[in-house]
Amino acid sequence: MKQLSHSKILAGTFMLASAWFFSSCAPIPPGAAMQPASPEAGAASNTATAGLRSGDHATTRDSIDRIMKNPKSRPGLGTGWGDEVSSNIGYTSFRRSGSKPAGVSTIYYNDKEGVAAMTGGSWRYTGSGMQRAAGGLVEWGVKSGWSTLKNYNAGRKRYVVGRKGSRYQLVIKNLCHSRLEVVLSVDGLDVMDGRPASFSKRGYIIQPGKTLTVKGFRTSQSAVAAFKFSSVSASYSNLRHGKTRNVGVIGMAVFTEKGIDPWKWSRSAVRQRHAASPFAETPDIRAR
Repeated sequence: MKQLSHSKILAGTFMLASAWFFSSCAPIPPGAAMQPASPEAGAASNTATAGLRSGDHATTRDSIDRIMKNPKSRPGLGTGWGDEVSSNIGYTSFRRSGSKPAGVSTIYYNDKEGVAAMTGGSWRYTGSGMQRAAGGLVEWGVKSGWSTLKNYNAGRKRYVVGRKGSRYQLVIKNLCHSRLEVVLSVDGLDVMDGRPASFSKRGYIIQPGKTLTVKGFRTSQSAVAAFKFSSVSASYSNLRHGKTRNVGVIGMAVFTEKGIDPWKWSRSAVRQRHAASPFAETPDIRAR
């Protein structure tokens, strides 16, 4: 009987280890939802939904070499696969009120020269920070460094200017009085599994009045790969999928919870209650 070489033994060991790893990352039942186990500073008890994680589809060395030998010539920014960042989540249930989202919002990003080209030079500054979306259910923005990026608008589209090499985060605040589910995409890829995004996939759950901060593509229940402004050729979309068609856009779909009015006891409803009069009309004759 021939003796196995050292390299073959190592290869066999690697295959067993790989099989164990991928089995441990098996898909979660579609009815499940995920919620950060210990909220980070400035964030709330939020919820995310199930599916494969982005880390289940790690890019191989061969694929990187193949793509980088034929880099894309497109100018501007993309989103790269950054360093691993701690981000814990748990599970909860959430039934959507319907298959279609209550609202969809989009933010386009690029470098300064790219935004100028995309807007034909007609872009105007509309303020830094968060902006309302999905009919006022939420407000959201792109944070990089210590503050949210300035917003520019042109032709009813919203733009932010990024800087190559800088990390960024997506910040979403729930403004209504019920839980919301938000499905997020970057460069056309779902932030949960790193695959093409769609409304049918599950997302994060945000409690009423709380803020969710998403720092990257999820790789496990305890970590994400940070979002990082990169070249188009170095974007995760290009390195993982070999596609750059949807590079430069961030999307958010907002779902309300079945059987629950998100605007119950809104500020206007409370004001109306306080404005109620105990006597609808003034009597014509006063009693003696």
